Amino acid sequence: MAPLSLRLDMLAAFGVLAPLAVAQQAGTQQPEVHPEMWLQVDCTASGCNWQKGSVVLDSNWRWVNKDGQNCYMNDDTWDPTFCSDPLSCAENCAVDGADYSGTYGVKANSHMDGVDLTFVTKGQYSTNYGSRLYVMDSEDSYKMFALLNREFTFNVDVSNLPCGLNGAVYFVEMGRHGDWDGSGNTAGAKYGTGYCD
Repeated sequence: MAPLSLRLDMLAAFGVLAPLAVAQQAGTQQPEVHPEMWLQVDCTASGCNWQKGSVVLDSNWRWVNKDGQNCYMNDDTWDPTFCSDPLSCAENCAVDGADYSGTYGVKANSHMDGVDLTFVTKGQYSTNYGSRLYVMDSEDSYKMFALLNREFTFNVDVSNLPCGLNGAVYFVEMGRHGDWDGSGNTAGAKYGTGYCD
């Protein structure tokens, strides 16, 4: 089977459901390096300005661990050693940095004006299906789009996708810093926290 991929020139959020991760501490097992993506902004009849940005993987797709030990035991069970309730899990466990290309099939395209997404990625430890990404404005803040009286466009290449797959680009209201507060949530937007719909 050929790899399945999408190219998104402007991505607000791309989603497929995954188990809910409640940990909001920043992990230390894998560095977090966001794939770069350039956006065209403030377009007029004479052209657009280029703005450097990046994308971040939603925290629900990330490895949740306590000092390298998995906090999630299987498809529907949190390890009671660390997660006797949601609060203790959020205090004890961390969402780690992502291996974007190797585990999640996410990489900057060759033009740097979008990302390539692979729907099924066979990684070192598991097989991953889908992803949900957010556009970043800086290393630790989401891009806030002001759309009143403005146009938002994007290109999606679905020429390699078979029937039956759902790709979506949508806007959701989220805090600029992903609910980062420096104590209860030290991961914040840098690690893709704060999604709510």
